[in-house]
Amino acid sequence: MPRTARPSARAVSRRLKALADPKRAEASAWFFRTGPGQYGEGDRFLGLDVPTMRRQATAFEDLPLSEIRKLLASPWHEERLVALLVLVRRYARGGGGERERIFRFYLRHARRVNNWDLVDASAPYIVGAHLGRRGVSLLRRLARSSNLWERRIAIVSTAAFIRRGHLDATFDIARRLLKEPYDLIHKAAGWMLREAGKRDPDALRDFLSRHAVEMPRTMLRYSIERFPGPERRRWLGRRFLSG
Repeated sequence: MPRTARPSARAVSRRLKALADPKRAEASAWFFRTGPGQYGEGDRFLGLDVPTMRRQATAFEDLPLSEIRKLLASPWHEERLVALLVLVRRYARGGGGERERIFRFYLRHARRVNNWDLVDASAPYIVGAHLGRRGVSLLRRLARSSNLWERRIAIVSTAAFIRRGHLDATFDIARRLLKEPYDLIHKAAGWMLREAGKRDPDALRDFLSRHAVEMPRTMLRYSIERFPGPERRRWLGRRFLSG
């Protein structure tokens, strides 16, 4: 697909709407819990699959930040996701100055990264990638945010730390989310703990020995998925007996 000569948010929007699939859009609205009082309340969908959106991000990867800002303000979920995928591509191929600009831009607009797939497709590749070993204080601040999605950014960004073999950030942020009320954060924290445990099962066991009794059940269940069945039952039994 040829790239547009003058990339703009309007051109992206036109392209995505031309590819819309109303039946898929209806299913997506259900899957992402957009009803009243649900975490995705009010989100709107065009009905595009992820491979299609990745192709569009490639086609529009030279979109200026000013136009990306417009897409992030869109009520359409897919427009926001394409904007974030463009940022991820831009970050990956950028130099130091460009990466710093994208990182700061992302943080300024983090509240528009407002569904779990938007966080998961972008936070590790921008926030986590940029912080390296030096940025746990920022993740701690995000973990204290009143905004659900900023808290998810905090824990999911630690995936980049795990890939580099630095597991302490995951354990630090997961510990700060033990009292988190939302299941979406329990799942994300359990997922990251499980990934850390792939690198160092004993480090995960040490974390569990100190915190399993207070972990939300979903967080604990996700974190121990790769343990042998008898061990999983022991950890779950410890949590059950405590509560």
